[in-house]
Amino acid sequence: MRIDKYLAHMNVGSRKEVHQLIKKGIVAVNGTTVKTPKQQVKESDQVTVNGDIVAYQKYHYFLLNKPRGVLSATEDRSQPTVISLLAPGKHVDKVYRAEIAGVANDATVKTFASGMTLGDGTKLQPAELKILSQDEEHNRSTTEIKIREGKYHQIKRMFGAVGMKVVELERISMGKLTLPANLKRGEYLELKLEDIVG
Repeated sequence: MRIDKYLAHMNVGSRKEVHQLIKKGIVAVNGTTVKTPKQQVKESDQVTVNGDIVAYQKYHYFLLNKPRGVLSATEDRSQPTVISLLAPGKHVDKVYRAEIAGVANDATVKTFASGMTLGDGTKLQPAELKILSQDEEHNRSTTEIKIREGKYHQIKRMFGAVGMKVVELERISMGKLTLPANLKRGEYLELKLEDIVG
């Protein structure tokens, strides 16, 4: 598989955005910097972007309540198919709580809400930022961020673009699924079908 397809499939960015990352020299395969988006990679290769490993996930599984008139097929010339209904991870609200090194303020909120363009050219949809607390003495903030995309390390990159660093990040909800406040890290909760589709 081509490296640009690999990274786009793993939601690092669009093909165009991935090409920019390669051009910047921050994409590597097995420790060697990638020079061209045409480079072939295998699932067993270790792919990194800016030093962070991007593991390949071959299969994605979805539970879909199929509407009438939509075919259970991957493609059809005349009718919509179930594939046309899927936009994995693209249009589901995701809410994160982030501890930030830096003092987020109203200007930060407006920047996030305006739809940012990152330094590598990645364009982001507007995001909702709430400031839960500010500590100017220790240069810290506690924030809550709602996004509808799932770009590679998106929250860290967004704060980095405004000169701040994410110290701790926790996803607290995705769509209708919310992380219970009493569920400690490393603990899990079995979901019922109604939790997912209800």
